[in-house]
Amino acid sequence: MKVQPKTEAQIAQLRASADLVGRTLGEVAKHIAPGVATATLDRIAETFIRDNGGVPAFKNYQPDRSYTPFPFTLCLSINDEVVHGFSSETRVVNDGDIITVDCGVNLNGYYGDYAYTFLVGNVNEATRQLCQRTKEALYKGIEVAVEGARLGDVSYAIQQHVESFGYGIVREMVGHGIGQRLHEPPEVPNYGKRGQGVKLQEGMVFCIEPMINLGKGQVAKKKDGWTIVTRDGQPSAHYEHMVVVRKGNAEILSTYHYFEPGPYTIQP
Repeated sequence: MKVQPKTEAQIAQLRASADLVGRTLGEVAKHIAPGVATATLDRIAETFIRDNGGVPAFKNYQPDRSYTPFPFTLCLSINDEVVHGFSSETRVVNDGDIITVDCGVNLNGYYGDYAYTFLVGNVNEATRQLCQRTKEALYKGIEVAVEGARLGDVSYAIQQHVESFGYGIVREMVGHGIGQRLHEPPEVPNYGKRGQGVKLQEGMVFCIEPMINLGKGQVAKKKDGWTIVTRDGQPSAHYEHMVVVRKGNAEILSTYHYFEPGPYTIQP
């Protein structure tokens, strides 16, 4: 698998795209509350992205002919939905839910893509811990995404952290490279073995995104052809960052600073 490092000029473009994703998520976060329709959140995101010179990256995205084009700006996944959740006027956010907002943009030919799981109001303690530990696992992976390491080191760090709490790892869905295409090599699994996989070089850019279930790791696809859910109906958390491989310490291009009020919750 050939993974081409990005130039500093390309990384600057990706940083700008990541910033627009962050600002979009911040705008959406202002409106996440019990009773809000998911379609409302999707419209807010599309308007904000276009008003700021970008194009929604997910809308009409079709990875291959087995999929219909994705019809929304955001992937909004609630509770037992892992990724790729659909929006509608009648599908609303409720107190006690968790909702993952996954957003992608194309800005000046470069993509930004990352996700955050918001806690809405009175979320039970087990689900709160799942979200906290999934986010911790994301940063465990980022810590080892440095020049000279192997991709398996990143995957192993995530796996070791979440499995120590008995959580299930979604193995069918992985992180990915990003650049002038939304999905580029390498694939970044959330499980693996140290010392294996692609050797990391400075300037490689990829999305690390643990998708972790409170119960088992097995998932299923809904009839809409996109939405992935846990088979056992237990909640799933998903956090994602865009990362540049550097010497010593990875650089995180994305940011949660536009919307993270401390530690993981949006109050009703």
